[in-house]
Parts: sequence; structure tokens; C-alpha cells
Amino acid sequence: MIAVDPEEGRVRLSTAATEDRELWQFLKGLQKGEILSGTVASIESFGVFVALDDGPRHPVFSGVGFITFPELSWRRFEDPSEVVEVGQRVSCEFLQFDTRNGEARLSLRALQPDPFATFADDTEVGQTLSGRVTKLLPFGAFVQVADGIEGLVHLSELARTPVETPEEVVQVGDQVSIVVMEIDVERRRLLLSLRHA
Repeated sequence: MIAVDPEEGRVRLSTAATEDRELWQFLKGLQKGEILSGTVASIESFGVFVALDDGPRHPVFSGVGFITFPELSWRRFEDPSEVVEVGQRVSCEFLQFDTRNGEARLSLRALQPDPFATFADDTEVGQTLSGRVTKLLPFGAFVQVADGIEGLVHLSELARTPVETPEEVVQVGDQVSIVVMEIDVERRRLLLSLRHA
């Protein structure tokens, strides 16, 4: 696929990648977990292309390597330019050969320590922490307790008496003391309580 035009209801396709024998041979020779280096070639609205040092040129895209946004970083970000920039040298882990687009799916975050796992190792259920309210939603509030680590304070855990909205108790930017209720490393989920603090 080259481009999607939602207003026109069209998708432009190209078979150039699937007909490029050198590209196909290179991609088929890669092993899951292999470390590949290259240069960020472009940042698009759907991901980041990487021109790989040892790879051929892609006949359609600006790079043979491709990183989806979730694979850029363990931390939440609003814009991919907060993590990488065009021209930046990167090393990534090879995840899989995308036969549809003729590209190597890569992960930048796989080579970085997971801050949630480190946090979980150093934190216990029942521990009191301080943090900053970062987001309010109808079901609760998110509180940042460490760099890149946010947890949810469910509406039922905001106050000792029932509340209908988080705004009745906290506002974005408030510094609060909270108690750790649950740490789920596998799902990377942290549940917190304000009413128990």
C-alpha cells in the first residue's frame, strides 16, 4: 500500500516491493531478535521508516525497516518526534518480516529497559507514593508516580464518600498522596487509591 485517501475512499497499491528479489532475499534472511542498525528516514502519521545499514533500498518507502508507534518507546508520547528524529542513528530488534509491505518490522523499545518492570521490582502493594494527576476520565484519574509510570485511581478509590466525577476531588496538575492497590506487570497496569492514603 502506498497511500490511503479517506476523503476519496481510495487506497493506492504497489506490487513493486513484492517483485523486488533483492529486498525479498534480504528480509527472508533476517532472524527474529536480530539487532539491526540504521538511520531514521522518515516519520509518518502511521509509523517510522528506518533505512537499514545492511539492507537494500525499498522500492516504495523511504526505508526497509518500519517501527510502529507502540514499538518506539515504553513511555507514552504525544508525537513520535519526542522519541526519534529524521537522520538519527538507531539500533532496533527485528520482530518480523511484513510480507504485505515488504519491510522489516522493528522495535526500538525492545532494546530499552522497561521502566514498569523496574518500578514493580522496587514498589510493594500497600506502599504510599506521591504523584501528579495527569488525566481525568469519567471512570477515574491517572496519576504519574515515576518517570513514564502512570496508574489509575478508579472513581470508587478517589474519596471515602461516593463521587460522580473525578473533578469533585482532583484536578490535572494536583500533587497527591496515593496507595498502591495492585501492580500487574504482565498487563503493565497499576491501580492506586486516594481514599486509602
